[in-house]
Amino acid sequence: MKIVVVGGTGTIGRLVVTTLRARHETVAVGNTSGDHQVDVKDGDSIRQLFKQTGRFDALISTAGKAYFGAFAELTEREVAIGLNDKLMGQVNLVLIGRDYISDNGSFTLTSGILSYDPVPHGACLSLVNGALDAFVRAAAIELPPGLRINAVSPGLLDESAHALGGCFPGHETVPGQRVANAYAKSVEGRLTGQVFKIF
Repeated sequence: MKIVVVGGTGTIGRLVVTTLRARHETVAVGNTSGDHQVDVKDGDSIRQLFKQTGRFDALISTAGKAYFGAFAELTEREVAIGLNDKLMGQVNLVLIGRDYISDNGSFTLTSGILSYDPVPHGACLSLVNGALDAFVRAAAIELPPGLRINAVSPGLLDESAHALGGCFPGHETVPGQRVANAYAKSVEGRLTGQVFKIF
């Protein structure tokens, strides 16, 4: 299979690319590095990416940013960061990607634990992650026959604990390879409309 991994130069994305590269042709896409670059906030940038990659069998997105900060200080500006980037960026990868995905292909998006297990300062991420999970479940029942869509909802990775552990009090970390394996399950299996929770 030809698999495009948007966010393929980040912590999770690199693990996913390494896991799948042994069995498939993988294309690592980053914001400023990788085999190709894309700004997921820009529909024209996404279209240009897919013109460069050509048709693909699976698209994985581990990309997207959202604001992390105190609820008392939130304004619509901070909320819009995650809505425009992590949420609509991934949604638009699917909407635009429909024209480039092969028959029986799959989309796999990334949400996260905060939609189920919120932490202080994480309201924006909880909002975006919950919306992504709902989008995947709803889109799955309307995709053309043969196409699939899932999400992976990871907890805090072992590999990220040194930088982010203080923001997730009491959360147990998960090995990055367990998370990468969930993306492989989504791509190589036949399930659709699922949110694979790796906590």
